[in-house]
Amino acid sequence: MFDRLEKMEDDLSQTLNSVSLEQKDDKMDTFGLYVVTWNVATAEPPDDVNSLLQLNSPKKPDLYVIGLQEVKAAPLKFVTDLAFEDSWSHLFMNTLAPLGYIKVSSIRMQGLLLLFFSKLEHVPFIRDIQVTYTRTGLYGYWGNKGGVSIRLSFYGHMLCFLNCHLTAHMNYASQRVDEFEYILDAQTFDTKNTPRILDHKVVFWFGDLNFRIEDHGMLFVRNCITSQRYNLLWSKDQLTMMKQKEATLQKFKEGPLDFQPSYKFDLHSDNYDTSGKKRKPAWCDRILWRVKPKSSLSEDPNEDDQNQEDPKKQLEEQHKDEFPLKLSQEFYTSKMEYGISDHKPVIGIFRLELRKIYETPLVQVSAEGEWSADFDALITYSLLQTFPSSAWDWIGLYKVGFKSVSDYITYTWVKDYQVSFTDELFQVYVNKDEIPVLGGECVLCYYSSNLQCIVGISKPFKVQESRVAIEEGLVPENISGLDETVAS
Repeated sequence: MFDRLEKMEDDLSQTLNSVSLEQKDDKMDTFGLYVVTWNVATAEPPDDVNSLLQLNSPKKPDLYVIGLQEVKAAPLKFVTDLAFEDSWSHLFMNTLAPLGYIKVSSIRMQGLLLLFFSKLEHVPFIRDIQVTYTRTGLYGYWGNKGGVSIRLSFYGHMLCFLNCHLTAHMNYASQRVDEFEYILDAQTFDTKNTPRILDHKVVFWFGDLNFRIEDHGMLFVRNCITSQRYNLLWSKDQLTMMKQKEATLQKFKEGPLDFQPSYKFDLHSDNYDTSGKKRKPAWCDRILWRVKPKSSLSEDPNEDDQNQEDPKKQLEEQHKDEFPLKLSQEFYTSKMEYGISDHKPVIGIFRLELRKIYETPLVQVSAEGEWSADFDALITYSLLQTFPSSAWDWIGLYKVGFKSVSDYITYTWVKDYQVSFTDELFQVYVNKDEIPVLGGECVLCYYSSNLQCIVGISKPFKVQESRVAIEEGLVPENISGLDETVAS
């Protein structure tokens, strides 16, 4: 065991040296970001969301961000959902996990639900995760309207995702803007550098924003849609109109509305509202974004002078130049094939280019030797960078293809079960009774309780079937590990 520890110390030393000598170059990495917004009108999920997420596309995004509104929130169901995850979250996790995505974070406020998924390879570089919410329904006391947000650091760049459901009806465009500005002002995060939404380098704002098409009559609107002359309606779209006079809205960009308005449809149909109300079609469901401008391009003319006097601001500007970020939208449309709601889902596909601020995980973790339920197992880990570790940190054993942080087979506390350590290497053990008898392909994840995220992931390794259990006839020899357990 000591020989193995010495070898790992040598490997770690080489890794640390490579980290410290890492030279910054001009390389920009590109990531795909897929945003969904959908008012599901209290409906249960469809059987299949492959088309919604475009899973048949040969190029898969790195990140999925899914914002839902009007998820069913009857009291009994809402309490059950809080305890066991709601049916929509289950659907998206079950769909994306086999493709190598895990749910990194989520937040729910009554009918508003926001989910953030990432490919596993990026997870150790998604940090500083915080969530919050703001109610705007019934004068701020009811959560049927409002906003929920997830903010995080992605390779060192601060991103924020805000899912909103704003007040309805044609005559309340100004109130919708007021609600949005109230949400921006009300939501704060426990951090010095980005305490508010607009402090983040990138902000995505999406949801059922409920802006309507003014002035034009029903016949004209429907003729424009039928002939696909959507541009004739843009000038009377309330959000477009409000952007011309509201400074806050002018900070956000949106792709062209070159697709069918997503509201209001007869259920299970492509027909716009044929009920007695005959609601006029509208682009209620929107996806906008903002990249924080350099101070030299700031809307505030006094800010440049302030920055010249503030060394901290100067350092921030230098940081932006050294680690640039670019964002562009590649696709924006409504998905007409889904009919369970009177809204159609809307998707936006983005290209995110950035220079990584960090490329090394905080922790290196690995499984030592052979693993099976016949004997206690060893985990070795090392801290590659300084971070606020805690006695409450733990290392989880996960099946390859796990769905979320909480989807572990078992876990071990890094301090309570520590068996040996050096200045650079630590070992903890896992009790054999906690290891799955059937075995299977697994990974280890180090979870930081202070950072509230996974900061290190091992390479996949195989847990062997228990020979003792097979010999005693407790396990058939042809069982195929953890996959069989899930199938049964």
